[in-house]
Amino acid sequence: MSSQELYDEIPSLDLADFTSGDPVRKEQFVQDLGRAFNQIGFVAIKNHGLTDDLTRALYDSAQAFFSAPDELKQKYEHPELHGQRGYIGKGKETAKGFKVADLKEFYHIGQPEPEDGMPANVLPAEFPAFGEATLTAYRTLENAGKQLLRAIALYLKLPETYFDDKVRNGDSILRALHYFPLDPDTTPDGAVRAAAHGDINLITLLMGASADGLEVLRRDGKWIGITALPDQVIVNVGDMLDRLTNHKLKSTIHQVVNPPREKMNQSRYSIPFFMHPRAEMDLTSLESCIDAEHPKLYVDMTAGEFLDERLRELGLKK
Repeated sequence: MSSQELYDEIPSLDLADFTSGDPVRKEQFVQDLGRAFNQIGFVAIKNHGLTDDLTRALYDSAQAFFSAPDELKQKYEHPELHGQRGYIGKGKETAKGFKVADLKEFYHIGQPEPEDGMPANVLPAEFPAFGEATLTAYRTLENAGKQLLRAIALYLKLPETYFDDKVRNGDSILRALHYFPLDPDTTPDGAVRAAAHGDINLITLLMGASADGLEVLRRDGKWIGITALPDQVIVNVGDMLDRLTNHKLKSTIHQVVNPPREKMNQSRYSIPFFMHPRAEMDLTSLESCIDAEHPKLYVDMTAGEFLDERLRELGLKK
């Protein structure tokens, strides 16, 4: 494979190959995952632990919550938490470098066992099923994320458990997103459901969304559409992992485009899990990822400092 291979679709991998106990399958998974993250920054993964029943419960309960009147949802809005927990209303988040806010509302669930001053979760009392499903999904995706980070560690020739202590009770976020129906005649110019952006975190695990729209920017400047099969989660590299590996693993720009005019009146639901390390993790680029061909790109900082900088850029922190 040339170093400049361009994918027309993202590779599909099976996490069971990594956890199988078979060293050959495990090593193949490590290499396939690493190559995809080096080339396009995205893969589709099956056998991640989410069941069909849990996925259905999650989407049904999210839909129920987002269908509630705004005044009920706003009870769970906590500006002092900078959008890190609870409800974040329409027009609150603007992608870095954009003037118009994204056309979405969302709900954040954080670490179920918070420590070191992390905020506790804010769960809507009126929708107990939503709190229950999101917490179960959080734990399931956190577990899958830990396995994927072990594979990434091996690809980078680090000890397999390199990331374990760095993500233990980490600052990860499960985001239940509602892209609300749009009126084509009143949608602001330039506003899209999610403008082109890179993710902040180490890796993102995205459950199959309820509708199309996700696109990834290929190295040659072409946008390619991504649709997960029902049993897959889409996993992509975030900016923190990109920094740690000096851009060896690529955090790729992606967006959620508005649907065709005849479908603009439909809601789209999406539930990404943003895997974050603990705030004190050092993101200084690994020595093994720096050489004459790949000079060091990034200034040294911790995960907490980097997150703080990005939240300000997004308008969630003043």
